[in-house]
Amino acid sequence: MLLLALLLCVSPSVLGQLEDSLFEDDTDSDLADFDLGIAPRRVPRQVKTLLSKETKPHIQELSIKTTIISRYAFTAVYCAMLNRHSAAADGVFQFQIPAGAYVSNFTMIIGGRVYQSEVRPKEKKRVKQENGKSKSKESVDASAESEVEVFKMAANIPGKNRAVFLLTYEELLQRRLGRYEHVTSLRPLQLVSRLSLDVTIVDHSLITDLKVLPLRNGRSNGATNTAPKIPAKLEPPITTVITNEKNVYKITFKPNIVQQAKITTNGNLGDFVIRYDVQRDMGIGDIQVLNGHFVHYFAPKDLPVVPKNVVFVIDTSASMLGTKIRQTKDALFTILRDLRPGDRFNFISFSNKIKVWQPDRLVPVTPLSVRDAKKFIFTLVPNGGTNIDGAIQTGSSLLRDHLSGPDANSNSVSLIIFLTDGRPTVGETQSFAILGNTRSAVQEKFCIFTIGIGNDVDYRLLERMALENCGMMRRIHEEADASTMLKGFYDEIGTPLLSDIRINYTEDSVQYVTQHLFTNYFNGSEIVIAGKLTNHSAESLHIQVTASNSDKSITLETDVPLQHRQLETEKHVKAAKAAMAAGPKAPGSEGSQGLGNALGSIAEDFVERVWGFLSVKEELRSQLRSQTSKEREDHSHQATNLSLTYNFLTPLTNLVVEKPEVLADGTMAPAPTMSPAAGMAVSTSNEMPGDTEDGKSQKSTGKPGSHTSPLSNMIGTVERRPAKKSIIISKTSADGDPHFVVEFPLSKLTVCFNINGDPGHILRLVSDHKYSGVTVNGKLIGAPAPPGSHKHQRTYFSTITIVVDHPKRAYIEVTPKKVILDGRDRMVLPCDSTASVDSGALSVAIVGKSNVTVVVGGNISFVILLHQYKNPAPYQRDHLGFYIANSKGLSHNCHGLLGQFLYEEVGLAELPAQGDMKPSKVLKVNSRSVPVVQKSRRIYSGTQTVDCWFAKNNAAKLIDGQYEDYLASHMFDTGDWPHGTNRA
Repeated sequence: MLLLALLLCVSPSVLGQLEDSLFEDDTDSDLADFDLGIAPRRVPRQVKTLLSKETKPHIQELSIKTTIISRYAFTAVYCAMLNRHSAAADGVFQFQIPAGAYVSNFTMIIGGRVYQSEVRPKEKKRVKQENGKSKSKESVDASAESEVEVFKMAANIPGKNRAVFLLTYEELLQRRLGRYEHVTSLRPLQLVSRLSLDVTIVDHSLITDLKVLPLRNGRSNGATNTAPKIPAKLEPPITTVITNEKNVYKITFKPNIVQQAKITTNGNLGDFVIRYDVQRDMGIGDIQVLNGHFVHYFAPKDLPVVPKNVVFVIDTSASMLGTKIRQTKDALFTILRDLRPGDRFNFISFSNKIKVWQPDRLVPVTPLSVRDAKKFIFTLVPNGGTNIDGAIQTGSSLLRDHLSGPDANSNSVSLIIFLTDGRPTVGETQSFAILGNTRSAVQEKFCIFTIGIGNDVDYRLLERMALENCGMMRRIHEEADASTMLKGFYDEIGTPLLSDIRINYTEDSVQYVTQHLFTNYFNGSEIVIAGKLTNHSAESLHIQVTASNSDKSITLETDVPLQHRQLETEKHVKAAKAAMAAGPKAPGSEGSQGLGNALGSIAEDFVERVWGFLSVKEELRSQLRSQTSKEREDHSHQATNLSLTYNFLTPLTNLVVEKPEVLADGTMAPAPTMSPAAGMAVSTSNEMPGDTEDGKSQKSTGKPGSHTSPLSNMIGTVERRPAKKSIIISKTSADGDPHFVVEFPLSKLTVCFNINGDPGHILRLVSDHKYSGVTVNGKLIGAPAPPGSHKHQRTYFSTITIVVDHPKRAYIEVTPKKVILDGRDRMVLPCDSTASVDSGALSVAIVGKSNVTVVVGGNISFVILLHQYKNPAPYQRDHLGFYIANSKGLSHNCHGLLGQFLYEEVGLAELPAQGDMKPSKVLKVNSRSVPVVQKSRRIYSGTQTVDCWFAKNNAAKLIDGQYEDYLASHMFDTGDWPHGTNRA
């Protein structure tokens, strides 16, 4: 995870260098790291005065690093805050993030201790703390009704100490009006000793028209923003440096404290805005392929404009009086000038009453009709209430009548642009009724685009109205320039180029594809689709785009070479990582040095994260427009699971972080101590932890199955207890390439099979969600085949996730480097040390660099082997092996690639010789006959060999269904086997 990499990069200096010099209450020391061109003691008096009056903790460093790879942006924020005083003080970290972004991690380091956040599902009801104890935890959530703009967290910083805040968020840049815009908020609310912003942009296509705008004066969220408005001459902010090498752009902004004071004295510098576009052609678009996922960017150009039928529905209730109506009129006057000769239009104003400019018809665009429309707009006077339902019904009736009349153009695009600043007060006022009436009126014949102005709008109603009718919703804040934003929104949707767009991919080659049907494509925008590849051995992916434009239907087709695109995408990820790692290291700027390496590590999976990001957005939209509670619940469940998988803060999740406890004297409370579990045997090879009854460690033979593991002495206890019954590790496992081994004790048979999966595939290993509440999924990672091998590539398990739903939800995620345990509390444990933890629902014991034992409810246990390489060859990857140690607690309905065999018995039969063919062996599995041959497999990290009967062709006929039936959509997918069990 990004957070672990980030902590590894920054924590040594953060935790170990709180020297006395940090606490000197001397302004000059804050300036010593900068070459200001002035003597250190010649600090401008006003700057010294401002800093000397500062009583709250001082921000020593604010470092922001962003990496944008093919329009997907990862941003990491590092903020170091110093409390110079002896008494404890509240430090408030706040940072504005773009409304469409998702926070993906937050961590605090205070007093040398790490407080890591956790993304949790939102609970319907608040549950009281056990035993009446309340822990000091802060929760941040994302509301479905308001934009997530300000991330804010307060923490008590001990006297003479400092706090470090680490925040990461991700966003997919949207193309609007022919350009991408990346915005970074620089509003630390005080002057900062070391302030730095670094943005790296890498794209498969040639980057064009890159500009850095002057600092933009935007919303300041309660604080007065004195940053100047953008001047006519668009010059980048002072100290901005832009470099470009081989289509890798690096933009840096590092104003020292004096330069900050010249911009503003309150720390609200404004928004740092980067605009750019990429070169594109008339083809199918840009395809990126990486680790089993793909993302497709489609933005055709030079197409003829499709004529439109548009009805403007404008709120003229009393609340629009003053600035709102004036700015709305200004925007409408401008929009009238931009209507094209082929368009047809009309205006409706609504308050208590509904007025139609030209009743019963849509008017063609002529100089005369435009002049008359301006007169109608000019005479609008706000008064009365707000009849939203009546206005929508009237506008819909106008459009329906036009589309069924003689003047209708079959290739035109029809839409309603609806603007309001309030909630419904006249006529129908219930949101669900208004939405139902709107659906009935629209009849899927046109789209509704909604605009809300100010703070009194029912934005949920407007968003649902737009989503259910193929439109978009735009929010205009109270203090914003409504005229400019209205005109900008119209410009985005005012030039339709295509309608009824359908994008298809090779059948059976992709799955879990995000939205691929689109009602309209507007000039200057972009369609983005992502999905998973199911056939990685395929040479190409066939893509077909069908759509309609102004006079005909069009079809675009091409074959994308997958291996070539994979290599191209890997090359650009490598370029991005190299660019982030390069560059000068500023003295004392430990934060920015660590952030670059951290972003580089997460960028390796950027295509999958694009898929996760789009999938969450899509599920949330589907939830919002769901018509039944069952649909809503299903989409909510999927969105929540995806949010947990990718650690996204979304409207369905909370971000919870424990806060430090500070004593009355300003010092930190002692950290809770943890004693090692009694009887834990430390091992350096891949072996199970061993113990004897008197607590003395016994010597291991090197074979996991050759000794016992009294788990009651190891899991979640610091007291020595008598050893209970031993658990013998079974041979039923999935390890290596992966090779599956299934032991049938009653039949005295061992069966084995291979799964030739693809990188990125997630396999259901154990699926018993409805009964015991246990699910085990494993994710595959790819590796080149060794020299001379007949295989194209090999696959291994890179991650194993065990999800438990009884008695409450908990999970454990294991990789070769770390174990994430989420039970009563969330913990991240390194795999290179020995530890044991009991979380209630799950217990885990780690033998450093060897294995992880997981126990569920006392009668289910799994062992995960850690395969790590000190100096790996190109074809070697750190990976995991999965072994079922105890399955008694799993139900007879258990399924999955391994789970389906736990209560199964098989028989071995011989088919008589036929012709020149020798007699052959078959396994009898229920009513199926499975041809097998005898083989041997090495298990337990190669320490033991087992003879087995091998089933070919991805275990065809041995397993229920086909291999593809066992693919999960994400690591926390607890979906059941769709075809029932394999037992009669």
